Amino acid sequence: MSLEVAIAEYPKDLELKGGFRSELRPLDVEDEMSFHEFFLAVPVRERMFIKHRVTDPSVIHDWCQNIDLGRNLPLLAVHDGQIVAVATLHQQLGGWKRHIGRVSVLVHPKFRGRGLAKALVLEIISIARQVGLEKVEAEFIGEQQAAMKMFGLIGFLPLFRLSDYVKDQEGVTHDYFLLGLDLKTDEEYAGMG
Repeated sequence: MSLEVAIAEYPKDLELKGGFRSELRPLDVEDEMSFHEFFLAVPVRERMFIKHRVTDPSVIHDWCQNIDLGRNLPLLAVHDGQIVAVATLHQQLGGWKRHIGRVSVLVHPKFRGRGLAKALVLEIISIARQVGLEKVEAEFIGEQQAAMKMFGLIGFLPLFRLSDYVKDQEGVTHDYFLLGLDLKTDEEYAGMG
């Protein structure tokens, strides 16, 4: 199935614990200001572990003006006009990792504990399966134990750990973890019922 068919399902409504509702949809050019505000709400300690300088308006501007959903598909959860979470499917369109997607997720601090991260990761996995990826992986640093646990509950398994391998924005080293999930094809997935 193609990416166009997969994203044609959006926008769609998501209802979580306690009746919390949000709309799921891909990032759009018009989201630039609210996407920047979303990242500014992330605590400084957590921003240190994001690979990009998301507080820099030019970084967000570039992302929103040069959207390539085939390479990076940011799926937003929007509640009352505010971006409350984002999960992204990163893909290599060629080369030796073209069959593997990378998943990342981030939830606004005020909207955590509702199951948004898990719901978004499951949506991204569904899209990855639909576009023909065979595996997805997720990267973490050692301090992200809660996130690794949530990914583990979905079925991600540890692939490897490298001690003191990555540096945060302040230059402090941290352990690097890679978790992975083998995807079943749509045919295999349908037969599991």
